[in-house]
Amino acid sequence: MPEPVRLSLDDRQLLVELQSLGVRVEDATDGPLPGRLGGAGPSDALFLWVRGLPLTVPSHASYVDASPYTVRVEGKRATLFRDDELVGPVTLPPRPRIYDMQTADGVPYWKIALLHLDSIASTVVQKCIYWDTPEQCGFCGIELTRGEQTIPVKTPAQLAEVCTAARDYDHAVDVTLTTGSLNRRDRGAIYISRCASAIKEASGLPIQVQFEPPDDLRVLDEVARAGVDAVGIHSETFDPEVLARVAPGKAQCGIEGYFRTWERAVDVFGRGSVTTYVLLGMGEREELIIEGCRRAIAMGVYPFVVPLRPVPGTLMADSPTPDPDYVGRVYGEVAAMLSEAGFDHLDAKAGCARCQACSGLSAWERVMRREDGADLDDLFVGAHG
Repeated sequence: MPEPVRLSLDDRQLLVELQSLGVRVEDATDGPLPGRLGGAGPSDALFLWVRGLPLTVPSHASYVDASPYTVRVEGKRATLFRDDELVGPVTLPPRPRIYDMQTADGVPYWKIALLHLDSIASTVVQKCIYWDTPEQCGFCGIELTRGEQTIPVKTPAQLAEVCTAARDYDHAVDVTLTTGSLNRRDRGAIYISRCASAIKEASGLPIQVQFEPPDDLRVLDEVARAGVDAVGIHSETFDPEVLARVAPGKAQCGIEGYFRTWERAVDVFGRGSVTTYVLLGMGEREELIIEGCRRAIAMGVYPFVVPLRPVPGTLMADSPTPDPDYVGRVYGEVAAMLSEAGFDHLDAKAGCARCQACSGLSAWERVMRREDGADLDDLFVGAHG
């Protein structure tokens, strides 16, 4: 477990550069490092802790070859370099124990769910009605993960078994479930909630589920009755022109449609228990991102801001990664809004906002707390305990 370290401006720059530029891996003497290819996300990701913060960092895409960052692994030690300059030690997670387990009928647990640091996560249905149509999302690789890598549809019983094992053997503290859109009515929210109900009954773990806005917002009440603690309803951007270009299927709802859904979701699940992904680096207008985040926060929605990670095999595989200075600037503005509104990712019950590994927002949140005079003991979360 890494020692917590007080973050400085240089530390924050390090985090945004790692997530925008990626990291190369050398001398992995113990075999392939933990990570994943394809899927709904986090894809093309190496999991590691850097100066007390959990991160997912691009490691497989071709653009990573140009990154100045390298992780050199020697046995159980891992060290981060920027070009030839030593940055310091980093911590790689051990192989989860559940990855060596299987169901009674022989399905490996890792084909059902993956451990994302201390969150057990699954793409419940590995398909989407938009895939391979003009409505496909350019950034998504949900149907790239097939065959030997996963099973296309996970059952409630399978997920309950694996999530309970992850709690017992790998100290998982929450569950994150996502799905492709399965239809144009509830978008898959009903099925994913059935899975959540089985997991909750078996494990008691807090659960976030992620789905598109359903046509009938009363579906949100059914999701809550299933025992779901938090929801992710992701607009991806607040720039309508970008949404129409990169996610034409999702754009049919319209950004105002997302705001209407969030308003109802906050009524159902509570302030801070509704999140939206906000991807940076797709050609969006910065002022629209800032204003959209401000409006979402005022409504009680946590905007989970992340840099675009172009995934090999997707429609946006060759897109440039976002400029780290731009990402850092947006992080700073959004973190200030979150602080002013009293939001803190440590209060999140489950899901991406709690984990924070795909974003650098928590680094800025820590600095905000320090500047507000918080006790230093409260600043250091390490690797979630």
